[in-house]
This record gives sequence, structure tokens and C-alpha cells, in this order.
Amino acid sequence: MSTCKLRSFSAKDGEVDRRWYQVDATDQVLGRLAVRIATVLMGKHKPTYTPHVDTGDFVVVTNAHKIHLSGNKAATMVYPRYSYYPGGYKEVPYETEMEHHPERIVTEAVRRMLPKNALGHHMLKKLKVYATNDHPHQAQAPEALAV
Repeated sequence: MSTCKLRSFSAKDGEVDRRWYQVDATDQVLGRLAVRIATVLMGKHKPTYTPHVDTGDFVVVTNAHKIHLSGNKAATMVYPRYSYYPGGYKEVPYETEMEHHPERIVTEAVRRMLPKNALGHHMLKKLKVYATNDHPHQAQAPEALAV
């Protein structure tokens, strides 16, 4: 009588091979783009996905200033900030944040879709967002990511 043991794969932290992907955010909807980026950062697009190990890849986002929102969100969306001093609460409108720091808009949208723990912070470090088309990661030869 033979017994068959089923073994499930569990990725190890040092055995993960990471790839580099580049996304052009020109004329992309923010939420749809952020979902795809978060999936790649977590590694859920790979068959070797393991929930407690960071199996994700690096993502370089360019042209963040050309992203847009659907519906009436551009007029109503605000980004809250708090300086941890009394009276230090501020709300920055979307238009103001977009003209000063368009990278923060994409980074915040992706950050809110990642796990809220130390592993999520580690995943977010693999996201590189740039407002223009230029980025310093040409040496890594990033592949185009279909969004």
C-alpha cells in the first residue's frame, strides 16, 4: 500500500527572484492602475505566491502627472495630513497635491491596497514613482507591464 504525501510549496525569503517592471501612467485611471501595481508588488501574479513572504517584483511608474480620476473625484478628493501637534490637521485637495507632488498620489493609492503590517512596508519600498518619463533605473532593464 503506497501513500501519497501532498506537499505544498512555500517560498523562502532568499530564494525569490525579483524582476523589474515599468508602467507608463499616461491616461490611466488611478484606482485601476493601483490595483495592478499592488498585485505585482505583493507577488500575487506569480504561481509561487506565499502570503507571509515578500515574493513581489519591483515596479517603476513614470508620467505620474498624467494620471486621471473617474467621475467627480478630482473635485471632491482630499488628502488628510496630521503633524501630531494640536491643531495640526490639514486636508490637501487633489488638484493641489497633483500640481506639487503627483508621485504621492500614486504611492498613497498603492499603499492603501497593501497589507497594513511590516511586510506591507517592505513591499512599498519596491515601488518607484516618478512624475516625468525619466527615471534612474535603466540599468535594471525594466520590462513593460501590461495594465
